[in-house]
Amino acid sequence: MCGIIGYTGTQDAVPILVGGLTSLEYRGYDSAGVALASDDGIKIVKSKGRIENLSKRLYDTGYHAPCGIGHTRWATHGEPSDKNAHPHSTENLSLVHNGIIENYDELQERLKSLGYTFVSETDTEAAVKLIDLYYRESGDPVKAMFSAAAEIRGSFAFGVVFEKAPDTIYAMRKDSPLIVAMSECGGLIASDIPAILPYTNNYFRLEEEVLAVLTKDSVSFVGKNGESLTQPEETVSWSVGEAQKSGYPHFMLKEIFEEPEAIRKTVTPRLVNGLPDFSMLDKDIGRIHIVACGTAMHAGLVGKTMIERLARLPVNVEIASEFRYRDPILDKKDLVVLLSQSGETADTLAALRHSKACGVKTLAIVNVIGSSVAREADHVIYTMAGPEIAVASTKAYSVQCAIVSLLAIRLAFDCGKLDESEAKRLTALLINEVPAAVATVLKKSEEIGKIAKNYTEGAEHLFYIGRGADSDLCTEASLKLKEISYIHSEAYAAGELKHGTISLVTEGVPVVALLTEHKLAEKMISGIREVKSRGAHTLAIATERIKDEFTVPCDDMIVVPKIDPLFEMFPAITVLQLFAYHASATRGLDVDKPRNLAKSVTVE
Repeated sequence: MCGIIGYTGTQDAVPILVGGLTSLEYRGYDSAGVALASDDGIKIVKSKGRIENLSKRLYDTGYHAPCGIGHTRWATHGEPSDKNAHPHSTENLSLVHNGIIENYDELQERLKSLGYTFVSETDTEAAVKLIDLYYRESGDPVKAMFSAAAEIRGSFAFGVVFEKAPDTIYAMRKDSPLIVAMSECGGLIASDIPAILPYTNNYFRLEEEVLAVLTKDSVSFVGKNGESLTQPEETVSWSVGEAQKSGYPHFMLKEIFEEPEAIRKTVTPRLVNGLPDFSMLDKDIGRIHIVACGTAMHAGLVGKTMIERLARLPVNVEIASEFRYRDPILDKKDLVVLLSQSGETADTLAALRHSKACGVKTLAIVNVIGSSVAREADHVIYTMAGPEIAVASTKAYSVQCAIVSLLAIRLAFDCGKLDESEAKRLTALLINEVPAAVATVLKKSEEIGKIAKNYTEGAEHLFYIGRGADSDLCTEASLKLKEISYIHSEAYAAGELKHGTISLVTEGVPVVALLTEHKLAEKMISGIREVKSRGAHTLAIATERIKDEFTVPCDDMIVVPKIDPLFEMFPAITVLQLFAYHASATRGLDVDKPRNLAKSVTVE
């Protein structure tokens, strides 16, 4: 959440800052601002609302400068407003901040006692004034920032400009992502890669307790004792074009259509001689704990089903924000699997650190190379999904499901539950038939759009029901619909309808029933009859096999292609994503940037 951009160089910073903030809109925000540094001092322009508001104000001022920092804020401390927007400043410096200063109250009280006054409701203002305090003492930006950082508890990514060094940006981080880059036109800092891609494909992932100092000609890295450091330079593996809509009306739709190729790219590097390769893992694994947040946690539910069915190993799926607080029982033989699209999710990172402190091996499944979760885990597997810009995750979820399925096949093979020929057969299906089945569903996008409009237009509530693995898919389908259409939606195991939920089903209430579990089809059909008898408007998403063998009592049906029953959930996932997408699009909502949500949740 929140976006940072900074530039110092030979060009006007204004369009670079505005363009960078625009490329980071997907991270979620409710206000934006910039600080422009030049020999004439630091000028601040801020605005509540969209970047368009900031841009208008900025261009109305006529301000230009070769150096500046910008920020999109997602409110945590204080309401969305001009005064709470970043940057925050003193007469000596301006600062943008991602993260949360946990001890801001005590810092604020101390600073007030020293004569500082506060004008915002934010935690960030305590940070900028603490840096100012130490800068007044030393006159050295480097010393001031390290002294302040030593007193701050919480997470932060800072970009700072000082009035007496108007051509220099200072940047540092703790538990919040920040990258640094040098281009032909100058130095850049950013909270994510899309902001730098128009200028360079090379970047440095800033380490913790390291200060980056950028000028138009160079970037240097300084340790907390003042020593000069080196940082490894990395190269972005995708292009500006991949981070653009490419003719699609929304990023979300583009990313759903990229799923077949994303699954192939993710699975292929993990194969050796036709078998999944997880040779980095111990063969003797006790219990598996899958830990994640939101959509990634729902992919973990799929992993639990796959691993327990194929390998007969016990699996717990844990919400990362609760994991360490409930003092989980972890054994030295256990494996903790952490799922995260960004690799910077704060709660998942904390769960990883807790697991390692307990002496348990960790495996990260992430999409961002070199991210914090990837670097700190004992082992890492990258999902090769490419950039995912829409806030609502789609292809990242699908490739996470593919990787945990691949892991299940390997674990089953290692413990003798699958012989080599069957393991190879399932692996081949995952890399060939699954992407093909998803591609077949994509051809039904227009049909799904019409059905979605019929079921969601004017609806206030919607229910998803399923049995077995379908129940896990329903949790993700419900989340997708809530995220982007703002329709209240709930997911239920269909067998639980009698235990209270059925009282909410009344005449005309839309119910989406998922039927990919052939062995549970008859029981699922009974559940559909229950809601139909209460007047529900019922849509079934069923496999060809179930459609041909059973009479399903529904108003409408979307049929998914016939493939191996183990993998029929994959095309069903895509149907559910398209249903949510079209529900939002037909309502005229901001599909890619839903209200109050952020792409990367980097605070607790």
